[in-house]
Amino acid sequence: MNIKISDYIIEFLLNKNINKTFGYIGGAIAHIYHSIDKYEDMEVINCIHEQGVGFAAEGYARITGKSGVGFATSGPGATNLITPIGSCYFDSVPTMFITGQVNTYEYKYDKTVRQIGFQETDIVSIIKPIVKYAVMIDDVNNIKYELEKAYYLSQEGRKGPVLVDIPMNIQRSQVDINSLESFFDSKEYFKLKNNKKEQNDIEKVVNLLKTSERPIILAGGGVRLSNANDELLNYVNKYNIPVVYSLMGKDAISEDFKYNLGLIGSYGNRYGNLALANSDLILVLGSRLDTRQTGTSLDTFAREAKIIQVDIDKNELGSKIKVDVEINCNIKDFINNLSQYQIDIDITKWLKKLEEYKNQFSSIVDIDNNLKIPNHVISVISSYLIDENICVDVGQHQMWTAQSLNTKNSQRVLFSGGMGAMGFALPSAIGACIGSNKRTIVIAGDGGIQMNIQELEVIKRRKLPIKIFVLNNKNLGMVRQFQELYFDKKYLGTIDDYSVPDLVEITKAYGLKARKIDDITKLEIELKDILSNNEPELINIELPIKMTTVEPKLIVNKPIEDMHPFIPKDELALLMIIKPLEN
Repeated sequence: MNIKISDYIIEFLLNKNINKTFGYIGGAIAHIYHSIDKYEDMEVINCIHEQGVGFAAEGYARITGKSGVGFATSGPGATNLITPIGSCYFDSVPTMFITGQVNTYEYKYDKTVRQIGFQETDIVSIIKPIVKYAVMIDDVNNIKYELEKAYYLSQEGRKGPVLVDIPMNIQRSQVDINSLESFFDSKEYFKLKNNKKEQNDIEKVVNLLKTSERPIILAGGGVRLSNANDELLNYVNKYNIPVVYSLMGKDAISEDFKYNLGLIGSYGNRYGNLALANSDLILVLGSRLDTRQTGTSLDTFAREAKIIQVDIDKNELGSKIKVDVEINCNIKDFINNLSQYQIDIDITKWLKKLEEYKNQFSSIVDIDNNLKIPNHVISVISSYLIDENICVDVGQHQMWTAQSLNTKNSQRVLFSGGMGAMGFALPSAIGACIGSNKRTIVIAGDGGIQMNIQELEVIKRRKLPIKIFVLNNKNLGMVRQFQELYFDKKYLGTIDDYSVPDLVEITKAYGLKARKIDDITKLEIELKDILSNNEPELINIELPIKMTTVEPKLIVNKPIEDMHPFIPKDELALLMIIKPLEN
């Protein structure tokens, strides 16, 4: 029996248990929207900008584990998806973007003209470097094969985005689906399926753990991507192995775990970097060890430690720094295999030292015992949260959140990591809220919130329980801090020729509740009222300090234990277990 291609696309997604999608309508995607309208079980959340579509699909995927689906029209609709597609690629988020394209008879193919059809754009060629797979389907007989292949690749191995570009005349065509070739019957599928040769030298890992005196686990984004957070918590609880995390591993381990030593890297907690620096064995789970984690002085990183790196992507193993044992494996499978071995270790002295680090250096107080107000604000907000999803934008507030948000085991914290895209938090919260069907928190800065502020209309229209906290210092603080350190305190673009509108009035214009908090001492009283209900609301927290900073910070060419503001050398030497660097 024949079926219209646009109808088949919706049935295909429903068969994959995907009944929530995100999109922005346009002429080249109108057939698909019409088909969505035919199916009661399928819903499209219509966003206000295609970048909002992409980030919402990303938030949905990260919360549900399903492939988030985003629809956009040809030309500018498709190109507006580029930033969220890149975000999904760098952070390994399974997503499927379906774009409309001009009719095949209007498409230029290899002709030397720039364009034939209106809004014709070769989106497949443009985004190939930042997807796992991209294809334009210009033959109706390929629709089944290509949709199956794209979906499979979004979820297979290291997950990520795919894009399927479908011309209008293909969308409106009819075909007998049962007569078409399936990807799952193809040689290509069996080759992909049988080409997984995972390297899992588990006994070498066990022996290193048994002989270690100062082991530590570095949890990365791969822990959550493989849904291994419960397995990790069970394992470290059994042996009291301390844990630090990368930015993307923030929600991999509960802050309630006694030996959670916090964030590491360029803006890490000082006690976390000290713990990592003094370890003699680092078990890296699903983290790529980039310079944001290790610092730029690679020869000083973990200089007395053996490093075991476990990653589902074999190309990441040992690609940034030399590691001693490379394990190409899914993180959940690895922990389950490791758990089968009994490891008798006595690390009492090590744990005592780590407790000293954590007691000496707080994330909300600096080394001179002064309250770090932005970190304090984050800490207070987190103390009133229970199991909400938290979507965080990009800027100083992202680092304050990574340092000082006390994550519960049931919470998800979503960061834009590799792409680091301002404007991520608000639309991703829409996807996360719809995917989880529970209250969601946005933490943003005054710069990032303006990037996709139009998506407030979606929150209003759908009455989504999203609370938006804006930490407003009226400047672009992260780059401004760079300008102070490296650019002679010239503030063009961050303070000069930059301004912030009245965010409360803008939010009210969208029909949402909004309030301003300019007295931090009243924050707790306000929070009790804000979180007493599920009404969407924006809370503009005006920070009393305009020239805010993220501290501590790792300076270029410094080892990870030596962060700014600097501890006197003699004091740092007393904190070290391994030999301190002379210079």
